[in-house]
Amino acid sequence: MAKGNTHTVPFRRRRTGQTDYKKRRLLIESGKPRLVVRKSLKNVTVQVVLYSPSGDIVKASVNSKQLDKFGLKTHAGNIPSAYLTGYAAGLRAKKAGVKEAVFDHGLTRSVTGSRLYAAVKGIIDAGVVVPCDESAFPAEDRLTGKHIEAYAAHLKKSDEELYKKRFSGYLAQKVEPSSISSQIATIKDKITAELK
Repeated sequence: MAKGNTHTVPFRRRRTGQTDYKKRRLLIESGKPRLVVRKSLKNVTVQVVLYSPSGDIVKASVNSKQLDKFGLKTHAGNIPSAYLTGYAAGLRAKKAGVKEAVFDHGLTRSVTGSRLYAAVKGIIDAGVVVPCDESAFPAEDRLTGKHIEAYAAHLKKSDEELYKKRFSGYLAQKVEPSSISSQIATIKDKITAELK
């Protein structure tokens, strides 16, 4: 009886491009909780996950949509929102006894200064140790929303119609784009007061 070729079907998440199992194994072998950051166009999710053979255990989880209870009335998918989401997740992780974690950005391309690294900066500022090169973090003015203020001021001066169009979501919520940085600071203080 002739032997035919055998074919091993890869795991479904590997076939669909959702999980890099080699990278996941290396992260798990570190023995530390994983800081899992996932982003979409409108939101950022930050979780601190501990490996267990019977299924991962989520020690802390925050989605940027949850920031509205702290007073965020604007876009939940930008860099300041990612920073605040990471900060809130870091405070929750510390309460759950997590002191350090390793960064897991999944299949998302690592880009210096992106929302991924804004979330990492937030969790580090909350007091969780995450090994990361500081040059990857967004500039401070981007974390605090000052770049949004500067762009809004420039646009309002040069093209009022475009300003109203680009910042229609802010204006509909009665949020003045020129005061974003102070609003971000206020929200961070509220997160600290409630979660610390």
